[in-house]
Order: sequence, then structure tokens, then C-alpha cells
Amino acid sequence: MRLLVCGGAGFIGSNFVRQRLREHGDELVVLDKLTYAGREENFHDFSDDPRFRFVHGAIEDPQAVASALEQGSRGPIEAIVNFAAETHVDRSIAEPDAFVRTHAQGTYVLLEAARERELRYLQVSTDEVYGSIEDGSFSEDSPLRPSSPYSATKTGADLLVQSYFHTYGLPATICRGSNNYGAYQYPEKLIPLIVLNALHGDPLPVYGDGMQVRNWIHATDFGRAIGHVLEHGAPGEVYNAGGPDECPNIEVVKRIVELTGADESLIEHVTDRPGHDRRYSLSSDKVRALGWEPRVRFAEGLEQTVAWYRDNAWWWEPIRSGDYRAYYERQYGRTLA
Repeated sequence: MRLLVCGGAGFIGSNFVRQRLREHGDELVVLDKLTYAGREENFHDFSDDPRFRFVHGAIEDPQAVASALEQGSRGPIEAIVNFAAETHVDRSIAEPDAFVRTHAQGTYVLLEAARERELRYLQVSTDEVYGSIEDGSFSEDSPLRPSSPYSATKTGADLLVQSYFHTYGLPATICRGSNNYGAYQYPEKLIPLIVLNALHGDPLPVYGDGMQVRNWIHATDFGRAIGHVLEHGAPGEVYNAGGPDECPNIEVVKRIVELTGADESLIEHVTDRPGHDRRYSLSSDKVRALGWEPRVRFAEGLEQTVAWYRDNAWWWEPIRSGDYRAYYERQYGRTLA
């Protein structure tokens, strides 16, 4: 396929691009404005591939979107896949304006571009639009009850996508994933944060009692789910892609301590996040019926992820020595080692 991948310089987006180039031979154009979490370093192993083209720009900029949609060497773009997002809940609490701009205005610009050019459209979304659930799992028909500026603006974007299908007949689908982890994830997120802190002997901050439960999916499994929905999903439908395992945050931290050889005394319980959802869980029955299933169990994937961060200091050293240090100090009241 010939795809415009928005937000393809980020964690999940770059893993998706890498996977499509290796396994499917697609021609891919990436549009990304390279915020702090979108990095050209994420292209290091495929930047010279003739099937790949990068356009620096924001999805809320119609001219940047039009430039990215220019015809490629093998013909016009067939579909837009939108990963572009501000993704960190903590940042949405402190600076919600960026989330409104990217998720609302940006999604609108992309939908208009898809409508004008009669393209297919896939919106990458999150389990957080459903809010928290004590027992069982969310299905695609569960009520949307977002609890943070991040999840609320993602919910709004999802509803806008559905309105373009119902109003204009735009062939659009939505794929909602559970908590992603894997290589190239910016260290503000739990797993890379704990891995890098453990490797450096820094305290390991855990919100509240650490018993918040998450349904973990490896980024490669989520990428395959998105590709599967793009190829086999029905227009107008939503598809949940959950991981094979659930695990409380405190257990994730303890597993990382064991894998890195750190001391468990580094674990430090800190004040909980405002409005912190207690448990997420997605039913993937609908996308499994299309023929997809996750391949990476959490224990295996976490071990691979810890090894990747241990072996790729070239990727994370510029982050830990840059602006991330100031963010970390504001967030946790401590300076990194």
C-alpha cells in the first residue's frame, strides 16, 4: 500500500513504519512535527529506504498535509494512518492546550484532506477513552468516559472521525490499543522511565500504591493490529487491540528491578496522579475475528525491552541529558543522576 503515516517519528508510529517496510513492502510517507517525543533517530535503520519519505510538519497545518500527500514514485497515497498525538497524561494535566490543538484541530485537517481526495482513513486511539473498569474488559460498544485532558481530547477526535463516516461516507476506521511498550519509547512513560532509572541507580517513582492495573501490548503487536484493520476492517467500525497480559504497575517495576539487577530499595511511592484510572482492560474479540492475535507475552516482551534500552545508550543518552531532565525534576521533585 501507499500510506501517509502521521506521527510516524514517534514511538508506536516508527515501529509501525519499520514493520510495514520489512514485512509488506509498502511505500510510506511520514508527516511529523518532531516534538520532544518525535525523533529522526527513530528512522536510523530505514531512512535511506527508497520507499520511505519524511515530511517535517504538523497535522494541524493544511499545507504540510497537502505536501505530504503529493504523489509518490508508485502513485498517489491510498490511505492516511494517524498516530500523531500528544500522549502523556501527566503533560495533559499541566499543559492541555497542546492536546486540544493536535487531537481536535489536527484530526479535523486530516479528515478534510481524506474527504477531498477520497482516501481511506485510520485513526489510532487508546483504551483510555473508556475510563477505568473494575472487572471484565471494555468492548467497542462500551460507553466513552475519559478522565483526563489526554483521553478527553482523544475521545473527541474519535467522535469526529465517526461523524465523517456517518455524514460524508468517509471510509474511516478506529483502532484502540491498550498500554504499548517496546523499543524507542520516550522515557517519560512507566517502563522506559523505570528501566533507565534502574540502570543509573536513580529512585524508581511509583504513583500511589502502584496497584493500577494495565493491559500491556507490545508495539509490534499493536502495529500488526493496525495494519490488519487497515486491510480487513469495515468502514465506520471501531476495533480494540488489547495485549495478552494484565499486570499492576508495582509488579512491572519489580520485574524491571530483577531484570536490571537494581536494588528494590530504589522503589519510591510518590503522590498519585490526579484522576488516575485504576484499571484498563480491552476485549479484542472483534479484531481477533479478522484474524489478528497478539504474539508477544508480557514477560518475554519486557525482557526484550530492558535489553534494548541497555544496549542502545546512543538513543537515550541525548534525552536524559537534555530537556527531559527539567521535565523530570518538575514532575518528581528530584534531579536525575
